[in-house]
Amino acid sequence: MAAIPPICDFGWKPADARLPGNDGKTHSILDQAGPSGLVVVFICNHCPYVVAVIDRIVREANALRELGIGFVAISSNDVEAYPQDSFDNMKRFAEEHDFAFPYLYDESQEVARAWDAVCTPDFFGFNAAMELQYRGRLDASRKQTGPADLRRDLFEAMKQIAETGQGPREQIASMGCSIKWKDAA
Repeated sequence: MAAIPPICDFGWKPADARLPGNDGKTHSILDQAGPSGLVVVFICNHCPYVVAVIDRIVREANALRELGIGFVAISSNDVEAYPQDSFDNMKRFAEEHDFAFPYLYDESQEVARAWDAVCTPDFFGFNAAMELQYRGRLDASRKQTGPADLRRDLFEAMKQIAETGQGPREQIASMGCSIKWKDAA
């Protein structure tokens, strides 16, 4: 069953963290921001919702960089239960899809919990002041890639945020597989 994140909590300020990246370096999440903002997306390697749109996610990350918006992806899934989401597989996934942004591993799941991440993909769009302005979908694609002419919801919202500092008041939530949480011991 698909998971759906809550609506945007406008103005929420995220906690930073340093996480290992697919490039072998440790990265601060918030250091990935550009002068006009930042998109943080929780993804994983195996989710059919992510697999259906990963090339569009990469396209949007590249397009948003041109608008001064940074981009970073985070995987928080339990790799004991879902070995296809392992750190080594994250590195392969990023390489196969030409990620030009860091793909970070939240092994402890502390970041996903602190951010109240719900699903993959789960998008968080921030303005230059690092205030949450978007918590919506990429586009109308679901488990299958939608038509090429779909409205680019994430891109259009982040373009507005880069220009005005404010996100659209009406947003359509993302949908995807739930974060695969470790069993509570």
